[in-house]
Amino acid sequence: MRIAATSLIALRALRRNKLRSVLTALGIIIGVSAVIAMVSIGNGAKAQVEGQIASLGQNVILIFSGNFSTGGVRSGWGGAGTLTVDDAVAIEREVRGVAAVSAEVRDRQQVLAGGLNWGTTILGESPDYLTIRDWALTSGSMFTDQDIRSAGKVCIVGKTIITQLFPNEDPIGQTIRIRNIPFKILGVLTSKGLSVMGSDQDDVVVIPYTSAMKRVSKRTNVNMINVQAESAEVASRIQTDMADLLRQRHRLEGGRDDDFTIRGQEEIANAATATTRTMTLLLGAIAGVSLLVGGIGIMNIMLVSVTERTREIGIRLAIGAHGRDILTQFLIEAVVLSLLGGILGVLVGVGTSQLISALNHWPTLVSTSAITVALLCSSAVGVFFGFYPARKAAQLDPIEALRYE
Repeated sequence: MRIAATSLIALRALRRNKLRSVLTALGIIIGVSAVIAMVSIGNGAKAQVEGQIASLGQNVILIFSGNFSTGGVRSGWGGAGTLTVDDAVAIEREVRGVAAVSAEVRDRQQVLAGGLNWGTTILGESPDYLTIRDWALTSGSMFTDQDIRSAGKVCIVGKTIITQLFPNEDPIGQTIRIRNIPFKILGVLTSKGLSVMGSDQDDVVVIPYTSAMKRVSKRTNVNMINVQAESAEVASRIQTDMADLLRQRHRLEGGRDDDFTIRGQEEIANAATATTRTMTLLLGAIAGVSLLVGGIGIMNIMLVSVTERTREIGIRLAIGAHGRDILTQFLIEAVVLSLLGGILGVLVGVGTSQLISALNHWPTLVSTSAITVALLCSSAVGVFFGFYPARKAAQLDPIEALRYE
């Protein structure tokens, strides 16, 4: 009963100074809304990157040609021609737990069709490539092992190629020319959007890797090897087994560095999301400063309130109120101000993040955990910054308080 009466007195005190209460809560409103908006933007960016990682496929392991940091010199992506088709065949044949393998030859060429031309990425792959990447066809079919053996002049294309070269017609059965060599379109890939690196995954022409090596790029090595593990549980062991096999095949004895680089999907995801995680923490910390400033504002106003109401406190103490009642009253006032500011801040923060997403087309993701933490922090700010003024009020001497002018 005493708590209920004290709470009622605290709420009446806040209501008597509506404008001051609103201005005091404004610091908390700005702080909480900034935290919610910044964390939502960071979470949205992270979710977008994770979605791009997922577009690689399930349980994918990538083997790049060349060591990315050999002898202190960092090579470019696939910078050294150290992987061969035989390496891919050996991995599929000898490493236990491998579900599918596709040697990859990557090139950049101008393609022509119907009087139009377009610069695009040419990928030489095996028929298992679509299985590894979990990439479906919207129409048509994938080339076969027979096309690999015969270096067939066939291909499948992404949505961007259709948009640029076949805007108003069915591309299946049509011909595109790569280095003036005609390739028949067998199928069209579903759209995947941007990759982890920010490139357009749909801007691609996929041909048999033998055709890429013999007809297009005239090379004997491959840029990388795509491997799919049977399950996530065996992926780590497969990476070790593949490294051992490739070192043996490449005759890398003793302490010689690898001439290849193996990256699992989890490693790629961690590397790709590291920046967004850092950005989210940084933005959240900056926004948290606003919350701290709001708490200081609450302490300042509560100290002013104690000074203004010294006689009132003295009267309450004189007629039987305990120090803990005064302490509770001022704590309730501080917590109500901060909690009210927190609730309004959440609403403003959610609205701001949605507005930013709509205006700038940035991905945002409002998480329940961020809202919960923001509300708890705003309440904690009220208790922390309100305790000193409340304690000061509770320790007032009744006689001195009654004399106060």
